[in-house]
Parts: sequence; C-alpha cells; structure tokens
Amino acid sequence: MTSFIVSDMTCDGCVRAITNAVKGAAPDAVVRADLATKVVEITGEASPEVLAEAMRDAGFTPERRAA
Repeated sequence: MTSFIVSDMTCDGCVRAITNAVKGAAPDAVVRADLATKVVEITGEASPEVLAEAMRDAGFTPERRAA
C-alpha cells in the first residue's frame, strides 16, 4: 500500500477527482481516501511516482507518507 497526504483534498468532489485520476493511471488500484485526515491510501501495482503524477495532473499536491 502507498499512502499520501493530500492537503488540498477538501471535499467529496476532490475525492472523486483523485480516485478517477489514480484509476486512469492504474485501473486495478484500490483507492481509499479519508477527508478528515487528508490521507489517500492506494493498493495496487503502480509505482508511487506514477500515482503521485496522476494526482498532480488532476491539480492536487500529494506528499508521500512514510510507511
């Protein structure tokens, strides 16, 4: 699992946008987002770099969270 803090994830629309962006880059990914903590957890085969780039392309600023 790869975790990110996405401090500019502020609403359900953001969660949908992030989920869609990640799924676009990694269709088999499982995305779990928690608005309260601003944590996005992603399970799948894609590298953290690919996942972060997909979120950046969608307009967000993910920061990799230590395991």
